Amino acid sequence: MSGPSFSQDLRQRQTQSLVLAPQLRHSLKILQVAALDLRSVIQEELQNNPTLEELPMEGVSLDKEREADAADTRDSSESGTSDEGDRREEMDFSKEFEILNKLDEDWRDYMSQAGGSQSYTSEDAEKRQHFFDSLVTETSLQEHLMGQADLADLSPEIQEAMRYLIGSLDDRGFLTQTPNDIALQTGLPLDSVQQAAKILKGFEPAGIGCQTLEECLLQQLASKGRTDSLASRIVRDYFQLLSRRRIPEIARKLGSHMDDVQIAIEEIGTLDPAPGRRFADDSNRVVVADVTVEKDDDKWVIHLNSDYIPRLRISNTYRDLIAKGTLSKDEREYLRERMRSGKFLINSIEQRQQTIERITREILKVQHEFFEEGVSKLRPLTMTQIADAVGVHETTVSRAIANKFIKTPHGVFDFKYFFTPGYQNDNGASVSNTSVKEMINDLIAGEDRSQPLSDQEIVAKLQEKGINIARRTVAKYREELGLLPSNLRRDYT
Repeated sequence: MSGPSFSQDLRQRQTQSLVLAPQLRHSLKILQVAALDLRSVIQEELQNNPTLEELPMEGVSLDKEREADAADTRDSSESGTSDEGDRREEMDFSKEFEILNKLDEDWRDYMSQAGGSQSYTSEDAEKRQHFFDSLVTETSLQEHLMGQADLADLSPEIQEAMRYLIGSLDDRGFLTQTPNDIALQTGLPLDSVQQAAKILKGFEPAGIGCQTLEECLLQQLASKGRTDSLASRIVRDYFQLLSRRRIPEIARKLGSHMDDVQIAIEEIGTLDPAPGRRFADDSNRVVVADVTVEKDDDKWVIHLNSDYIPRLRISNTYRDLIAKGTLSKDEREYLRERMRSGKFLINSIEQRQQTIERITREILKVQHEFFEEGVSKLRPLTMTQIADAVGVHETTVSRAIANKFIKTPHGVFDFKYFFTPGYQNDNGASVSNTSVKEMINDLIAGEDRSQPLSDQEIVAKLQEKGINIARRTVAKYREELGLLPSNLRRDYT
């Protein structure tokens, strides 16, 4: 007796998982798109789903609309028709969203239990997981690189590290975080992140995944088999002279003829200083804040931007059609499936807003001093910390903050801005590396240009503030800020 029942249960669960996959995909897509893009995603669904209708932005409140929708469901179920009883059962989405909430952690376990006539291997699960992870991508550059990562046969750990590395690229294709920073932020092994960084540099276009312009140019020369060329030597050993076009000095130091140096520099000129920008078709995109955090009297208030989110409901017209019982079985099933899809979309939008609001609230708790005083008070923060506080997997946090911006009293910031490693000062307080960069920027801005601060002198001044970092770290942060070394900042006038 238990055998057939168990088998039937497995088949039902497998059918459910296969039907829900496209809906789960839509839900993840809705979670990761920016406010400005969400309307077009919803409008596309409106065009494809006749049972959905858009409500005016003004009028009935959302709570009242929910009450009316619930009342409509109760009234219909009380009519006694079996169709409406079935519909009421079908419109319960608790199981679907339980699957969605746990998707990041146990999708493989769920699929392995599905059983039935169609088996799912671990390879199938990996491909499915990669598909979901790829929805986080922000631009065609990221899509291009994730496609290469998918073909690279990476271990799950290195694949995860690769996703974070690709997500940290700027529009030039340069890494905005070091492997050390990413390892600290994500909790992934440093070795895995370093291996992923090395593999990323081998992807196309050449020069992607580097941290400096010199490294980017050298990588492009290496990809052409020009590692030992004169051009490579110039970039590697005399980049500062090259940037100032000191050709005679370069020729003298190399012991090379001026014409040979000029030819090498012309070769360097054919390289792409920003290989990622060829993919940045949307570089002039308008930024719209998804969330605004502002102070109302003495209380901080969070406002979610809903201006671009149409208000939706399931059309009563199609509900009535099903209730009349005049439709054929195929017509009823089609409308039920469309209503089911529409309800899932409505719930996905609501869940998106709730997730973003909860993440913002936790960021506000941790970064309270930033909102009060500004960038210098930014604290170290990882996605794992927020994920633990919100009660979701950190990849859900990563999806939720992708492409999102938050308006603060100090300007509009990418959500990713608030996630940064850091240091402890002598008093035991945490200081983010973004705040340290701000300090370095302020020190250089206020220096005497006739006697600019050397990197070692900046180290000493930071030590006076209780922050102990190495000179090479100061040099790295200074370069990331686009600030020249002291000898090039000196004003001789």
